Amino acid sequence: MVHSLTATQEFYRGLFGWEFRPGPAQYGPYVRASLDGRPVAGIGELAPGLRLPVAWTTFLASDDADATAERIRGCGGTVAVGPLDAGDEGRMAIASDPLGAVFGIWQARGHLGSEGGGEPGTPVWTELLTPDTASVCKFYQTVFGCEADPVVSAEDDYVTLTVRDRPVAAMHGVGNSLPRDLGSHWTTYFEVEDPDVAAHRVTELGGRVVRASEDMPTGRCATVADPEGAAFTVVRTES
Repeated sequence: MVHSLTATQEFYRGLFGWEFRPGPAQYGPYVRASLDGRPVAGIGELAPGLRLPVAWTTFLASDDADATAERIRGCGGTVAVGPLDAGDEGRMAIASDPLGAVFGIWQARGHLGSEGGGEPGTPVWTELLTPDTASVCKFYQTVFGCEADPVVSAEDDYVTLTVRDRPVAAMHGVGNSLPRDLGSHWTTYFEVEDPDVAAHRVTELGGRVVRASEDMPTGRCATVADPEGAAFTVVRTES
């Protein structure tokens, strides 16, 4: 959700080559981004005068959004919006975990969600940055029925969430390194051919580099933000 839908489309078109088409309009101006004809993301416009921080929102799949919302409440989370229908394409809600990290719920009907993961310009990973994983791990396991695969290390507090043995997301406990202005939050990774080139392109398009490119176990990556301040990570994953 952004303040200028037109300017945001120009930024991501220039960075990832996304194309846009109108999406369900019952909740205000909204577009679906696609790459080579496959959907990759959605962008909506905030009501005029509504000055809210702009961020990418991770949506987690659900077979029953209403039942998932009830489990969220029962496990100490908060449901801020919905569940409500998005036309004939699905049912959604916006919620937060017990430490305040915001995420969405999507019960697919006609629209399954992002496709083409792994190709440049597509989302390939999502990760929760939180003070410590022990505080929220059981929440996500209980609410979504996923399994947790922790890294056993004195230096790292890292848990991979899996569904039927397939990695789907991760939680990274960063302790006092968590930015005070963000708090606990989900972050989205987008595949690119060259994170250094992508980070430079971000600045050319009016965004900024939050964390310069570096080599990580999963590949080379950089954390950047678009002109409205929504942070995300560009990554070249190792094959």
